[in-house]
Amino acid sequence: MTASSHSDSVVVLFGATAGAYGAKLGSDERELILLVWQVVDLHSKKVGTLHKCLVKADNLELSDQCREVTGLTPEGLSKAEPLDRVLLQFSQLVSSDLKALGRNSYTFCTDGQLLIRQVLHPEASKKNLLLSDSFYSFYDLRKEFHNSYPNSASVKDQSIQSMAEYIGISVDETEEDFGVWQVKAMVAIIFNMLSDTCDQTFTDPETVKYKYETGPCSKSETVDSETVIRARGLPWQSSDQDIARFFKGLNIAKGGVALCLNAQGRRNGEALVRFVNPEQRDLALERHKHHMGSRYIEVYKATGEEFLKIAGGTSNEVAQFLSKENQVIIRMRGLPFTATPEDVLGFLGPECPVTGGKEGLLFVKYPDGRPTGDAFVLFACEEYAQNALKKHKEILGKRYIELFRSTAAEVQQVLNRYMSTPLIPTLPTPIIPVIPPPYTIAAGSVRDCVRLRGLPYTAGIDDILEFMGDATADIKPHGVHMVLNQQGRPSGDAFIQMKSSDRAFLVAQKCHKKMMKDRYVEVFQCSGEEMNFVLMGGTLNRSGLSPPPCLSPPGYAAFQTAAAVIPAEAAIYQSQALLPPSRTQQASAAAAAAAAAAATPTVTYYPTQAAQLYMNYTAYYPSPPVSPTTVGYITAPPAAVAAAASAAHTPMLPQPGALVRMQGLPYNAGMKEILSFFQGYQYAPDDYSGLVQLNDQARSVLQAPKEWVCL
Repeated sequence: MTASSHSDSVVVLFGATAGAYGAKLGSDERELILLVWQVVDLHSKKVGTLHKCLVKADNLELSDQCREVTGLTPEGLSKAEPLDRVLLQFSQLVSSDLKALGRNSYTFCTDGQLLIRQVLHPEASKKNLLLSDSFYSFYDLRKEFHNSYPNSASVKDQSIQSMAEYIGISVDETEEDFGVWQVKAMVAIIFNMLSDTCDQTFTDPETVKYKYETGPCSKSETVDSETVIRARGLPWQSSDQDIARFFKGLNIAKGGVALCLNAQGRRNGEALVRFVNPEQRDLALERHKHHMGSRYIEVYKATGEEFLKIAGGTSNEVAQFLSKENQVIIRMRGLPFTATPEDVLGFLGPECPVTGGKEGLLFVKYPDGRPTGDAFVLFACEEYAQNALKKHKEILGKRYIELFRSTAAEVQQVLNRYMSTPLIPTLPTPIIPVIPPPYTIAAGSVRDCVRLRGLPYTAGIDDILEFMGDATADIKPHGVHMVLNQQGRPSGDAFIQMKSSDRAFLVAQKCHKKMMKDRYVEVFQCSGEEMNFVLMGGTLNRSGLSPPPCLSPPGYAAFQTAAAVIPAEAAIYQSQALLPPSRTQQASAAAAAAAAAAATPTVTYYPTQAAQLYMNYTAYYPSPPVSPTTVGYITAPPAAVAAAASAAHTPMLPQPGALVRMQGLPYNAGMKEILSFFQGYQYAPDDYSGLVQLNDQARSVLQAPKEWVCL
């Protein structure tokens, strides 16, 4: 016997779980414990035998609501059959009843959608049970009733009792067992509907998608925000099919699973999922904190803009690559930069043929055409994809290759990220370092600084000034340095420049182990040299100083931190600011500088909130200088730009493109390797001797070219 969307028979189905009941059915992830059904011939209005069957759950513990409403006990359920045997028994009994009525096909009819979508499909998926085709289409009695009686309550507010009362059918819940009276009432409602509106009833069943369909998404598409959710806490190796299985029973839109990536291009445990309509999205929200394996998944609302940002694409190459539907996508990572399509096809071998040969390969490249080492591969079936995944971490050339399941949205996301990466990152709008004369970057062995250790991660500079109390008056202007970690977040350390070593000693004695919020803070006296070592990436501990990893230990000791005076008006600008000023500009700049000098500057301990420059070191703790003194920047007014350009004591870089950021350096690359890389561009070091004061040792190493400065 088969299920049909246009059959003359329906199977009225009712069920209950060991947990919540009614509108919350299935929301608590509890197992099915009861099924009641009866076959109804819509044409002759005859009915088959009413069947009631208990289901033995893996967890026999029942909620208080379940005990009260159903009257069932764990002892009674322990004698029942498990779900797989109950489903087999159900199929046999339905076939027998249909044969007795002279019918051979049927469609389910349920009170709402929860039993099919939120209970049966998710539980069968978790227990690896294969449901028959009959469970993929059903009539929602509430919707059918509202279509027949438009003046009745809304679909969301309907219940078996309210529908029966609306058409004048009396329901006595005490006369029958739980589940039996519900099925009998539903059958009576169906017969009443057939008598009143026989031509408009049971013609358009609800459907459940058999499987998730992959496909591309364009940024030009319109995505309804009422259909998108964000799933958080996913296992990092989960694929779009795993997510579709988590939402089994709900209809996900084609290409509607978008796995989110972090800044390194790896999955961050989140995904955006787009459903076919808001009703499906609302049901998905009810699966908040349901489990995928041993992990619970959080489900929240999201917006269409967020989905398009992750899954949308504009590349014709990607659209053509993803145009082949129902393909399994595998991502390859770590390919040699010289790898060709032939190399990849040879690596995969004949046991996992690629769809379309070379056309089934998509190499990810930078905007200038350089390979990134990533590629996506299409396979026609799951078997070929599994064979490919077995080659995870096998060697191609001299490198091992990582293989992962991927999605169409991940292809778009990776391509969007790499193609939007500029070849040479540019600085933001004109900015100037805030280090006003005569204050200098701390140097020397005078112990006029203090180090704060163990700060709350939420502490800001205002909290530090409050913590210092009266000693705030002894802090040098722009003398508070927050140390950030590699992710740009507070590390719990800070350095403060005091006006004298005596003041630093008094602060260390007074504030040591003083409480800030709910933590005590350690305060130590230190020198400016020690502060600079830590700000530049070294470590300061009881065993002494450890140099930053960007400089080799033998040569680091030779670098004595000089007093690098960078005037407040000296700037690092984009190309317009780096051009030599004209005479007219010099004249107007001189007037502006004179006016600025007449104003009395206010004393500040740190600059205004503005852009932060993160220097691109590899891995160390704490981060390079990201303190307000060393790399705090504010937008420069035009007058300041002109004044800086005309100042005799402030040499300007004569050519645009003063900064170059080097990405992709080997982890063991040192200063010598970088200088060797730029060997053809090196000029005399005197070109930069006026911008930053360097000692002889530093000048011999930092032979900066006229147009290139490496950070």
